[in-house]
Amino acid sequence: MSTIQFQRVTIIGLGHIGSSIARAVKQLGLAGELVTTDASAAIRKRAAEIGLGDRVAETNADAVRDADLVIVCVPVGVCGKVAADIGAHLKAGAIVSDVGSVKSTVLREMSAHLPLNVHFIPAHPVAGTEDSGPDSGFAELFINRWCILTPPPDADPTAVEKLATLWRTIGANVEIMTAEHHDMVLAVTSHLPHLIAYTIVGTADELENVTQAEVLKFSAGGFRDFTRIAASDPTMWRDIFLANKDAVLEMLGAFQEDLSKLTRAIRRGDGEVLFDHFTRTRAIRRGIVNLGQDAAGADFGRPHAHLPPQKS
Repeated sequence: MSTIQFQRVTIIGLGHIGSSIARAVKQLGLAGELVTTDASAAIRKRAAEIGLGDRVAETNADAVRDADLVIVCVPVGVCGKVAADIGAHLKAGAIVSDVGSVKSTVLREMSAHLPLNVHFIPAHPVAGTEDSGPDSGFAELFINRWCILTPPPDADPTAVEKLATLWRTIGANVEIMTAEHHDMVLAVTSHLPHLIAYTIVGTADELENVTQAEVLKFSAGGFRDFTRIAASDPTMWRDIFLANKDAVLEMLGAFQEDLSKLTRAIRRGDGEVLFDHFTRTRAIRRGIVNLGQDAAGADFGRPHAHLPPQKS
């Protein structure tokens, strides 16, 4: 049975990630009191209805008073504003963290508004679905997923370990790296794939010789999975690309070079280049499955209706 790790935990922002953290903390009893809030009055009302926390605060400032741990779960573009809201109201010694997909910008913009007597430890749980809102979260979201912590060089090791322990308790594997390295890694593994997905789905929608009905009707597995990625929160991803533009542009340049090589191979009928490339990338997929980060089941584990019994 889990025990209380923080007397008071505050979660600001009750979208998919924030509501999932709230559910996990509450289900495992990790907080003496769980306080939640959101910028949207409608979401605060819904949070109270479904019990997302012991108390739903009306403002960020009220939510963080006497909190031992504050997790900011908002789009990276407004993290600095939230830090400005809460800075003067934080308890000395409190741990402040976030869940943003970009760390260098968040570290810079939040640090500017946080007092020196709190521990700011940025974090990024690499988990989630395309869904959003307080009803989309679930306590098991982080099980066997990675949470990357990017503490500044002068961070208190004890505070870092306390935050890492919470993430491990709710199921995550924890990795620690610099904010700059995180942003480069995630530009490859997350940001660029989302940009490609948004582009491909948008291209299919704009083709004049393919009707929208045909795109939807004949969506094969590859395009269908692209649409899942492209259904992600547009506000969140707009902010991510703007906040991590240097790393994304660097990775986009590398991708364009590889795409040019494959274009030449197709044009020249060079099957050996294509085969070698596809063999290498297939091995990467198998590595992801072997690490437990996805399932190898038929059709990616999607449920299917049974065929009707055969007539005799």
